Amino acid sequence: MIFTPLPHQEVMIEHALRWPRCAIWADMGLGKTSAMLYAESCIQLVEPSPALVVAPKRVATSVWPGEVKKFSNLSGIKVSAIVGDRKERLAALDRKRADIYTINYENLPWLLDECRHRKRWPFSKVYSDESTRLKNFRLRGGGKRARTVAAVAHTHIKHWIELTGTPSPNGLIDLWGQLWFIDAGKRLGRTFTSYKERFFHLNYDGTIAPNENARQQIEFQLKDICLSIKATDWFSVEKPIFTNVEVELPAKAMLQYREMETKMFTEIAGKKLDAMSAANSTLKCLQIANGAAYVNQEDAYGEQVSRRGPREFVEVHNAKLVALESIYEEAAGNPLIVAYHFRSDLARLRAKFPDACTLDDKHFPGVGTYKNVEEAWNAGLIKMLLMHPASGGHGLNLQDGGHRLVYFSHWWALEERMQILERIGPVRQKQSGHNRLVYVYNIVARGTVDELVIARMAQKKEVQDLLREAMAKRPHA
Repeated sequence: MIFTPLPHQEVMIEHALRWPRCAIWADMGLGKTSAMLYAESCIQLVEPSPALVVAPKRVATSVWPGEVKKFSNLSGIKVSAIVGDRKERLAALDRKRADIYTINYENLPWLLDECRHRKRWPFSKVYSDESTRLKNFRLRGGGKRARTVAAVAHTHIKHWIELTGTPSPNGLIDLWGQLWFIDAGKRLGRTFTSYKERFFHLNYDGTIAPNENARQQIEFQLKDICLSIKATDWFSVEKPIFTNVEVELPAKAMLQYREMETKMFTEIAGKKLDAMSAANSTLKCLQIANGAAYVNQEDAYGEQVSRRGPREFVEVHNAKLVALESIYEEAAGNPLIVAYHFRSDLARLRAKFPDACTLDDKHFPGVGTYKNVEEAWNAGLIKMLLMHPASGGHGLNLQDGGHRLVYFSHWWALEERMQILERIGPVRQKQSGHNRLVYVYNIVARGTVDELVIARMAQKKEVQDLLREAMAKRPHA
């Protein structure tokens, strides 16, 4: 497949090529990564030196390297991910002829120390993906990771490009730290203190609030170097925006997955997992892809509809939980519906996100006068609602509470999948007077049966749509 930039991606690419130091604020799912890879391939023609991508670990490990593999005209870009233990990081850093090196924010101090030891900083271009990780930078104090890379930000780096969909998750106060890496305080103030004094005031309760017209003034200061891409300006609200969030299973987990797939047997954490049939093997593979597998046998349809007691499961990995955490952070307070399939999924989701709730929860924070979870969700009191598609279909109206749906795990029933989507889908949004896009994220374990399920669902939906279209064209009797 050849990467051909869409119109909104062309705008991103042009901005990155025009401004060596800039920010691109674009919603998740609009193709920031592929656009920047294309831009970097153009920059490489005149500045053939390695670039550094700083990103959350999952993004550094899987997203940037994976995006290169998707497109034949980008496959010439060599990506080396500086992740793992020290030995693995050193090997990745020493990998010759790589065009892009990716690293997670947590390892930035290590990279700076290693480069000081070598007396050489090799990267003249930096792409800061999810740049809100830099929001706590201060000239004195502030976040350690941001403060570490600040030492070379304006002395050794010519191109500094920031990417995020939520530049100010907690308000305008978050902008200064990020923008300092672009212009060293030229537009918003040389120090964080001067930024606060210029654009904010102290409330009677001690909180900081923006001055009147502060937003307009800040936007005016940043209008040249900051590009904002809103999905509603480029896409029709009549259709959801689908994004596959791919995760890489750890090597050991993938080995266990392959054993179950080919031998219908594996061992995890000292527990033996045995599948008695191909169907049961597929079930186990779906569970392993999610991150946990049941030790005992269950019926062919899975244990999710059973009212029997809890079953013993073993955890295999947390890759999908990490991906969901990234989606949650990028949503920046926008509520999420998270669709799960197995009870093990639900148990692990609750442990990771203790504030999340299900439709059956009797007690949840901020219930007030609302009689159930559905009402509390629509009132905006719940930030993450965990739902099983079989129990979250017909009869629910959830469109007022949010417009983002995450499929944490996948199953073969298209009707269930579509029913949960329709609870917040475009038709429901329009009926309730919300002129906003619906975002759907599929968390997909790369190289697993997840990919087959997603492909099968897309094929079934295409057949279903064609059938409906054909029936709609038939003359009425």
